[in-house]
Amino acid sequence: MTKNNLHLLPSISLIVAMLLWASSFVALKLAFQGYHPMQVIFGRMMIASLCFVIFIPTFRKINWRRQDYKYFLFMGICEPCLYFLFEAKALELTSASQAGMITAMLPLLVAILAWSWLKESINRKTLAGFSLAIIGACWLSLASETSINAPNPLLGNFYEFLAMVCAAGYTVSLKHLTNNYPPLFLTAFQAFIGSLFFFPFLLLPDVGFTIVWETIPALAVIYLGTFITLGAYGCYNYSVSRIPANRAAGYVNLIPVFGVILGMLILGDKLNVSQWLACGLVFCGVWLSSRKSTEVSHQ
Repeated sequence: MTKNNLHLLPSISLIVAMLLWASSFVALKLAFQGYHPMQVIFGRMMIASLCFVIFIPTFRKINWRRQDYKYFLFMGICEPCLYFLFEAKALELTSASQAGMITAMLPLLVAILAWSWLKESINRKTLAGFSLAIIGACWLSLASETSINAPNPLLGNFYEFLAMVCAAGYTVSLKHLTNNYPPLFLTAFQAFIGSLFFFPFLLLPDVGFTIVWETIPALAVIYLGTFITLGAYGCYNYSVSRIPANRAAGYVNLIPVFGVILGMLILGDKLNVSQWLACGLVFCGVWLSSRKSTEVSHQ
């Protein structure tokens, strides 16, 4: 493989990851049509964990550093634990297209978190862009119309925003950990932690275990466990290990584009004129803030 190809590989991996993540909003909507959200989340985590079983002998050679435990704990709490709780609730209440739009704010949240946690400088353009994106997201939510795919879009979009806050925390902690641990191991760690965290939810009376096979929802769960939890996270974690976290987070801006297109093609989602204008405001905010972005510290 040539040097240019090696240079392009992280970017290609990120594009693939964003396309897969955009499709996950549609897949979750389909899965929720047949199963309880907690059954879906546990199912995808468990399927991904099973895919990593063959790598366990290799993982035993990992040299754990005690000072990294807090980063592993923080990363696991942020994503998959809290992230998937918020996202599952979000997609019960809002459309896949709108949820995808809210993800456009992730790069800004990463910059804000890096400023507050890692004490990095943040410029006025980033702050202005963040403000515009927040206004756009609020406008998108307030202009939403209740539908079958979005019974409570205002609350659903808020939950998706909380999921993005968790994703920002995950990105920053992941960047620190990739300095000492391989991306494949970090992806597996997420899957195993997610399986353990979401298993107790199956013991709740209103959730429970199920053995009923419903073709489309079941295939959606399998897709989420393999192509998303394994594939998308694997590609993203690999790329973050090769390039700055802020630059990697910037590719998240592709998710709204992919998400809106897939939501319309597969689920029949629709946005009104006011919502399209709100989407434009979100993109303007993201563009303004990314004109001169700060990088997350490697320390």
